Amino acid sequence: MTSAEHNPGQSAEARILKASSIRFAAIQMDIGNIVSILLPPLPLLWFGASILVYALHRHHPDPRVGDYTRWAGYRFYAVMGLIIPVGTFFPGDARMAWLIAWLVGILIIVPWSAWSIWRAWHEDWHDIVLPPEDDAAEEEEIPEHV
Repeated sequence: MTSAEHNPGQSAEARILKASSIRFAAIQMDIGNIVSILLPPLPLLWFGASILVYALHRHHPDPRVGDYTRWAGYRFYAVMGLIIPVGTFFPGDARMAWLIAWLVGILIIVPWSAWSIWRAWHEDWHDIVLPPEDDAAEEEEIPEHV
């Protein structure tokens, strides 16, 4: 049974990834980093969500998207990986210490991520034509009892 017979609404044509979509994928991690570090409760939520974004974009068909995502991840995870363990040893009610740590995080992530977004925005992106999906499992005979 062919793919077209198995899924009549699905064609076996090549798909096109638009350059604007590729560029947006390249800057998503940096945008999330900036937004999360500027709003104090969000870094903890973004820490989990960024893992999903990282997993989705790290092996993108355009390897530059993976590179931008990887470096954005390095920045965010390095800053959070420094603030959380160091903050564990802040004495007592250390509001000032947490404020200083948050400001240091802002000073590292915001300019570096903004520079990365600017660089990605001015890079020359092209549409990518993806070949039709070849799913060997669909070409095999499917037993009736399944």
